[in-house]
Amino acid sequence: MKKLILSAILLGAAVAAFACTNLIVGKKASVDGSVMCTYNCDGFGFASPLTMSAPGRHAEGELITIRGWGPQTAERFISEAPYTYGVVGLMNENQVAIVETTWDGRRELMNREGYLDYFTLMNLALQRSTTAREAIVVMHELVQEYGYSASGESFAVCDKDEAWIMELIGKGPGHKGAVWVALRVPDDCICAYANASRIRQFPQVKKADKKKTYCEIPGECMYAKDVISFAREMGFYEGTDADFSFREAYGPLDFSAIRYCEARVWSFFRHHSDTAEMDAYLPFINGRTDICDHLPLWIKPLAPLSVRDLMNDMRDHYEGTALDMTADVSAGPWGSPYRNQPVNFFSSDSTAMFRERPIGCQQSGMTMVCQMRDWLPDAVGGVTYFNMDDATTSAYVPVYCGINRIPEPFRRENNDIHTFSTESAFWMNNFVANMVYPRWSAMIGDLRDAQKELEDYYAEDQKTVEERATKLTPGERADFLTRKTEEYTDKMMKRWDKLAKFLIVKHNDQIAQPSENGEFVRGRRTSPAYAPAFIDAVKAQTGDRYVKPAEKK
Repeated sequence: MKKLILSAILLGAAVAAFACTNLIVGKKASVDGSVMCTYNCDGFGFASPLTMSAPGRHAEGELITIRGWGPQTAERFISEAPYTYGVVGLMNENQVAIVETTWDGRRELMNREGYLDYFTLMNLALQRSTTAREAIVVMHELVQEYGYSASGESFAVCDKDEAWIMELIGKGPGHKGAVWVALRVPDDCICAYANASRIRQFPQVKKADKKKTYCEIPGECMYAKDVISFAREMGFYEGTDADFSFREAYGPLDFSAIRYCEARVWSFFRHHSDTAEMDAYLPFINGRTDICDHLPLWIKPLAPLSVRDLMNDMRDHYEGTALDMTADVSAGPWGSPYRNQPVNFFSSDSTAMFRERPIGCQQSGMTMVCQMRDWLPDAVGGVTYFNMDDATTSAYVPVYCGINRIPEPFRRENNDIHTFSTESAFWMNNFVANMVYPRWSAMIGDLRDAQKELEDYYAEDQKTVEERATKLTPGERADFLTRKTEEYTDKMMKRWDKLAKFLIVKHNDQIAQPSENGEFVRGRRTSPAYAPAFIDAVKAQTGDRYVKPAEKK
């Protein structure tokens, strides 16, 4: 018997994920003792719907069909596990969540003969794991047996008790397996990844356990036995074991990796630590590695973080920092944090230039905040706050890991990238976002009001939902949580439909009608002002052309 697994189940995400952000929070760094991780899955021209796989028992000899993405399209087969757990999005029924960010690394270590790309690997691990530690071991065993086909990858692997970070890269043509390191994030710390390798030195065992195919310091660190020796074999490293840096060997940084990737980590840390202390790393963010060559891997936050904190962190554009995308002339007349040109471009005199790359960006195919809680039944404790498109311009909808069907607006068949539909979460979010992007400062306030209204409602209603759900039988609980998740999704869709119509009426012909609490009121229409930086730039470029002469008295 053969069962087809869609390794392209999030194909758009897999293809486009070289632009993602993960934020990670240990249980003692959160306000309520939950473990949390996040994911903005970014890349132009794709929609990333919510997916689901049911739990099941499987016969001996049953195989899974793997069809890779990219150049590798041939069907391949791997053995099914005796039992697989249910998965909703990127969290399974045991509250194990895995999110990722790609960092490419040494291109010669790509092995297209490997069976497993990173997204297939993540989904298989979720189907086969009860804890984060087990998921890491499963990922190791799978790439050892079947080979790894993608480039350098970072995974946040979390459960209701622990958060781990894992960096992994293949071994190149002719080599099965991968080299990797996984570290447990201290419970009282926060961590982040954004398309750059971040693990440098790591704790090492004094003597490898011959019974294991990997090395482990229980509860602290796990790594491939040959992670150092393979680097020496390839000529990537010549020093002592104690000085070995995974990042320097397999994913060394250049200016692009620092400014477009590590800067996102810096901004997240800056939200939750002493700003002056974090601003001391600005020389590094500006490429001055002679002054400073790395950020801390994790930090202790000044105050515990909530789910809402992480939602807002996922909407960051460096506001209030030296990299603020709303504060100079490139923000345009409406002070927008969005840029239409590529990250790298040239001026008219052929000067090489770049733009900032923030956490929040218009090319997100989906966004999620995963929360795992050990004091609740798994079906209730695991929540993925999810939506499709940009985190900045959408509202996070609670999706419980114990549901038994996907809400219609998040289903793949309702989110065709080529066909607009008011039944599609992707298109309704884009409908609103693409009205707001060109006239940011004039319209973003109305969007934020609707966003807060929804997220406030969800947060309050969840208290009653979760109290009731804990008292139900498992079957009743699944049905109840499914209905509530569908109601939450429907409420979001209706609110965004209302918001879209409100925005086009209020801001028609670039004149704003007065409104209060989302409703129009009588009053004089106003013409919103351009951003001061833009006005000053116009004056500097045009001289006296638009300077009004003094009135004669």
